[in-house]
Amino acid sequence: MQARSKAVWRTSVLAARRDRSDAQRRVEDDALTASVRALAASGATVCAYIPVGTEPGSLALLDALRDGGIRVLVPLTSKDSILEWAEYTGEDDLVAADYGLREPRGPVLAAETVAQASVVLVPALAVDRRGVRLGRGAGFYDRTLHLADPSARLIAVVRDEELVDELPEDPHDIRMTHALTPSGGLTALVE
Repeated sequence: MQARSKAVWRTSVLAARRDRSDAQRRVEDDALTASVRALAASGATVCAYIPVGTEPGSLALLDALRDGGIRVLVPLTSKDSILEWAEYTGEDDLVAADYGLREPRGPVLAAETVAQASVVLVPALAVDRRGVRLGRGAGFYDRTLHLADPSARLIAVVRDEELVDELPEDPHDIRMTHALTPSGGLTALVE
């Protein structure tokens, strides 16, 4: 049997996400928010993302981290092939950005700033039990995460059914160390 391609996986996951009700998404996002509180200690830096569309997570998740005394950095859209960062200080400081995203209006921090994070929450369409992450295909995270501290936890944030047994992998893919799901919470992934 031939393995599914990344394109087929993307189509399938995005269709399933569109079929999910708003009520289901809220319940799952609340569960993710509850789980995220234990990921880092006060004073730590966590790189995260501002969810868009049907992506798992919410601004409440970012606010929970901040309320715990954690510095939260989120990526900025850029024409370059690597992510830059800005500090998330709350919803009121977000502005519209490219690709339908929202970003903080604060100072731009260099890509290397990711090395300050003990935890990096990474958006994913799916992740497998080996740590192979399926993103949207632009490669921004794969070109940036090699700058992360080697001891940082790289956590793919996915819905329960998006933690799968095996995904196709390319040589440039950066593997995740963990998955965060609504029902399972934090799960270590085996390399």
